[in-house]
Amino acid sequence: MQFLEILEKKRDGGQLSKAEIAFFIEGYTAGRIPDYQASALLMAIYLNELNTEETVWLTESMLYSGLVLDLGDIAGIKVDKHSTGGVGDKTSLIIAPICAALGVTVPMISGRGLGHTGGTLDKLEAIPGFDVNLDLDRYRDTLRRTGLCLIGQTKEIAPADKKLYALRDVTGTVANRSLISASIMSKKLAEGIDGLVLDVKTGRGAFMERLEDAEALARLLISIGNRMNKQVTALITDMNQPLGTHIGNSLEVIESILVLRGEGDPLRNDLVELSYALAAHMIVLGDRAASYDEAQRMVQQSIADGSALEKFREIVRQQGGDDTCLDDLSRLPTATMTRSINAVEGGYVCTLDALAIGRGSVMIGAGRQTLDSVIDPGVGIILTKKIGSRVEPGETLMEIHYNSEEKLAEAMPHFEGAISISNDPVPIPDVILKVLGEGDTNKTVRK
Repeated sequence: MQFLEILEKKRDGGQLSKAEIAFFIEGYTAGRIPDYQASALLMAIYLNELNTEETVWLTESMLYSGLVLDLGDIAGIKVDKHSTGGVGDKTSLIIAPICAALGVTVPMISGRGLGHTGGTLDKLEAIPGFDVNLDLDRYRDTLRRTGLCLIGQTKEIAPADKKLYALRDVTGTVANRSLISASIMSKKLAEGIDGLVLDVKTGRGAFMERLEDAEALARLLISIGNRMNKQVTALITDMNQPLGTHIGNSLEVIESILVLRGEGDPLRNDLVELSYALAAHMIVLGDRAASYDEAQRMVQQSIADGSALEKFREIVRQQGGDDTCLDDLSRLPTATMTRSINAVEGGYVCTLDALAIGRGSVMIGAGRQTLDSVIDPGVGIILTKKIGSRVEPGETLMEIHYNSEEKLAEAMPHFEGAISISNDPVPIPDVILKVLGEGDTNKTVRK
């Protein structure tokens, strides 16, 4: 079999066979197919797409490119969560300790930033000393003792996805339904989970901007999971504006800690609402609650009694991190300079462009522009207004934390163009738009 023939076939819109997809995944994982040829096939897939059958074959090839874990010797139903990527989306740092504190076993293997979206691993590494690169023996041991572990892909788990994930990030081939589905499900199914809750984003800052595309992606993910005998629930959620108020790795850790402490202000309604909903669905799949409403009450109690925060402290300590930063936020990385963007006129925020803010945050160092880019954990943005907020002339709309005047100058047009003001009141948008799959309740809770 010749790879060039496979490439030309997909370039011309043909359907790849299971054997051809396996040939590509095996060859690229082993290093026989170079990056430039793999990039060309990714672009052909991006432009001409894969059908459902091809997507399942791609998922299976990526899944079995490495080890599929068996966690049967560890107590509890294993449930994980995955987001398709958003700006300011730090829910994993909140829901994982909540669920573990309530008895759900959470074997969470996460990724890094992709395009304009942030990555869970990059956020965790903003915590001094936090090690996301545990080997599988330490991963199992940590999971057995704490009911939770937060790591990146090891060389044994879905190695094809790890290589392709990095390549997609820098070749403009991220926002493709089949590539997203195969990446998510190969990695998650390799964890040895029993259930999965998906957060599928839609809107300006999402890879699937249109609601119908996000729903189609969610249904494809559920279909793949069900085919593998896993329970899957998917939430379709809004990503027209950033989630929460803090964007950037250290800043998002700070906001997560504030939520786990039960602190905060009304601006964080969307983050709290979504985090609580995702956690509640995980608790239902983990068979720790008989209903979604009961699970919601359990989530809120874990915040009120401090057990969720203490579980986060435990996992930070177990993975080598400095847990004193949970009490003293100043121990987390910070930027050296700040710049405010203020309102020229009064009114109501009607646009808060998540894509523009995400791209700007990457430019100042919060994300990667190339494969070898180094992330600056201290930089980012704090939003002081969200969609629907009342604004007076001269009020601060966002505060930019940065370390390079040159990078800030490049990013400023994105930040300045991200916010629009209306004379008329603007409703606060819903963050959860639809719930699909197992445990579908369509219920949300606002705080």
